[in-house]
Formats: sequence, C-alpha cells, structure tokens
Amino acid sequence: MPVSGSPTFDDLGEPVPVTSPARVVSLVPSLTEAIEVSAPGMIAGATDYCTHPPELDVPRVGGSKYPDVEAVLDLRPDLVVANAEENRPQDVEQLRANGVAVWVTSAAVTVPDGLGSVRRLLTQGLGLTEPGWLGEAEHLWSHTIPVHSTAIIPVWRRPWVVIGRDTFAGDVLLRLGVANVYAEHEERYPRPKLDELQARDADLVVLPDEPYLFTDTDGPEAFPGKRYKLVNGRHLTWCGPSLVDAHASLR
Repeated sequence: MPVSGSPTFDDLGEPVPVTSPARVVSLVPSLTEAIEVSAPGMIAGATDYCTHPPELDVPRVGGSKYPDVEAVLDLRPDLVVANAEENRPQDVEQLRANGVAVWVTSAAVTVPDGLGSVRRLLTQGLGLTEPGWLGEAEHLWSHTIPVHSTAIIPVWRRPWVVIGRDTFAGDVLLRLGVANVYAEHEERYPRPKLDELQARDADLVVLPDEPYLFTDTDGPEAFPGKRYKLVNGRHLTWCGPSLVDAHASLR
C-alpha cells in the first residue's frame, strides 16, 4: 500500500503521496526498462509488452491500453507508473480510488522533455540517485545533425498511420538529420490514404518493427521507388536506457 509522506507531483501536476516505494507496477514498457535498469528488483509487475530488460521475471498485468486493474491491485504496489498517452484515465482513476498511488508521465514531444520526465520519476517519484545512463543519453542527444533527408514514418498499416506533429520519434529522427514530412500536420498520428503517402515528396521511408512489425516483405512494397530503412522501434520511441544504444544504431 502507499507509503505516507509529503507528496511530490507527477507530470500532470497530480500529488503522489509516496516516498521511496519498494514495489512498483509499471504500465509503460520504456519506464519499466528505465526503472529496472536503475534499481534492479523494484519492479513488482509489468505489462505483457514490457520486454526489457529481457531477464525481467515479474507477474504480468495485461496490456498497456487495457491493463487488468484487479491484477495490479492484487500485487499491492506502493506505486503504479503510467503515461498520459499510453494509459486510459479511467484505469488511473480506478487505481487511485482503491488507494494506490499513481505517477503519470506526460507524452514527451522532444528527447530532452522525455529524459527530463524520466529524471523526475526516478529521482522525485522513486527517490533514486540519478543513474549514469541518463546523463550519457542526454549528452548524446543534445547535439543535432543538419537535415539531410526527408522521411515518411509509418507506425501501422491497414489503415496506414504515420508519425505527425510533436512526437518523440519525430524529434529523435530530426536530431539525426531526418525531417518528418508530416511534422506540420494538425494531428500527431495522421491516417493518410496510401496514394497520398506515395505522392509525398520524401526520399526515405522509415519502417520500425513496433507497434507494427514492418519487414523487408511487408511495407516497402507500398512505396515503389523510395529508399527505405527498417529500424528498431524501441530505439525510435522508447525514452530510457535504450537511447544510449539508439544513437549509434539509428545514426
């Protein structure tokens, strides 16, 4: 159950009355990795999609969008970690109504924003010393490369969904010199028709392996004549320790 103490405030400004929690359930794959790498053994439960660290062996509580709230409660966590974009407000409210503290992170639109959010969670929400990987990631991603390519970045097909404005993934690529052709779109995740995508003036198509698993035979054929690159989706969208390896991998 929650530990009493002076509240800190999550990214949404909600008070979180927890200090030094021992048992954390994470509903966000990237935060699961960030917490477990920084404080091994603190994660007491995670979603089915929390694939890293690979050796993580904890009870699973369903998916990020539709977690099994009763399963979370059964684990008696001191704190549940959620995200404003990935998790439903009603699930957060149900947990809080049952006396469980929940720390909600914001949907970061830049790499610095994301790392700042993770820092607050680790040092203020969890009472941890700042881990070394965080400073290393900040250093690597503090520099930007001049734009050398323009890209379409699909994250789903049937229907096609692409990265639009104000997204973490878009900022990751921009810092590596790849500009998103949908960066000025009014939606963060537009759903253009395929003929519109094919007509866009882009010299690159970036195809991640999550949430949709694009492969050499599933995705590139839709963009004849365009250069494509398959990338690790975790490196593109996760804000955590993977950002250290992501810099060299994506660059």
